[in-house]
Amino acid sequence: MTDSSQLPLFPGADPNPLSSAVDSRARAIGWKRNSFIRHPAPQDRMSKTGSYRLSIPRGDTAEPSDELRDVVSWIYGIPEGRERFRWALRDSLDELMDGQRTGRWCYQHLSKPEKTHLGTSVEVNLTKEFGIDPGEDLDWRIAGIDLDCKFSRDLGGWEIPMEMYICPDHGSRSGKADQIAMLVWLDDDRSEWAAGLMRITDQRLGWRKRKNSDERERGYNRDNKRKIDRSSFQHIFWLWGGVQSDLPTNLLLHLDAGCRDRILKDGSGQARVNQLFREVTGRIINRYTVLTVAQQDDSPKRVRDARSNLKNEGYVILGHESAHKKVADRLGLQAPVKGEWLSARLTRVESYGDRPSVCLGHHNWAVAREGENMFAAPPENGLKELPIPDLTGFKE
Repeated sequence: MTDSSQLPLFPGADPNPLSSAVDSRARAIGWKRNSFIRHPAPQDRMSKTGSYRLSIPRGDTAEPSDELRDVVSWIYGIPEGRERFRWALRDSLDELMDGQRTGRWCYQHLSKPEKTHLGTSVEVNLTKEFGIDPGEDLDWRIAGIDLDCKFSRDLGGWEIPMEMYICPDHGSRSGKADQIAMLVWLDDDRSEWAAGLMRITDQRLGWRKRKNSDERERGYNRDNKRKIDRSSFQHIFWLWGGVQSDLPTNLLLHLDAGCRDRILKDGSGQARVNQLFREVTGRIINRYTVLTVAQQDDSPKRVRDARSNLKNEGYVILGHESAHKKVADRLGLQAPVKGEWLSARLTRVESYGDRPSVCLGHHNWAVAREGENMFAAPPENGLKELPIPDLTGFKE
């Protein structure tokens, strides 16, 4: 008689799974990993309603109301809070796009469920970044006060659930108090973002006229949520002065279409990374961009190989190493940090002048201008292991 415990659980199942390397991806990655996926440029905008359509302030210096003051003080007391906030937003969208495995490089490439999940991703990343405690009745507790984080890709499109405010008609679904909401918005197309705080009340939310009547009723959607009435925007305290114009740049989205097409073409991941560093010079290229272009498990290695491949064309690829940072400073370029790179095509110059330059390998080098002669770039080991005495030749 057959021992039923030894039979597969379903047709096709391995009757003895421990006979194979079950903890290895070896058999799985051959199907889709490291295959190139190309997506079209978006035909519509991320945000249907942006800051240009609403009277949201920029650089506002208003003081928070007493009911918001403690929360605002807590947020403003976070070291580099604004900088960390905008990067948490960038990371939230990049993680959903997952360019390394999907090749996606803009919000419009996401599926409908993923777009819906962006708000959750924003809340999770902000919670982790700032170490926000869970609330008693809501998701967050800041300065002893419960509040919720609400995200919308459309400025003003935040949807507020019943448990966030007191309403005599909601019964057991009514909130215990009129709660505070953190209202977050970003538009990757315009590199804009905003965050504000507001005490939610029944009257500050949307109302509409009843059919065939002049009476008003609450404007619920299918999930029994309501949007903030535009007349109530005056009650929002906008953190850091209102709409911000420095959402970390989505490099592939904002590249010239022809340039992007030359980078994201069929072929090897190495060839695409090489082209990325040819096309994009003098500006920071982050890890996410490299992962999306290469679409390979070992994408960062492609950068190291690109240094060798592009050397004879005069390109250097600077990283976060201390010697590289010194070279970037001397050339008047932004110095990369860990997880970033910067490409520059160099040319030899005879002597120092007004042009930023650096002495490497017994030659003076400057960022090449259009039409200038091409020379093989200084060797990679010369940049990586540049001894401090060699830097004394830099022009101050």
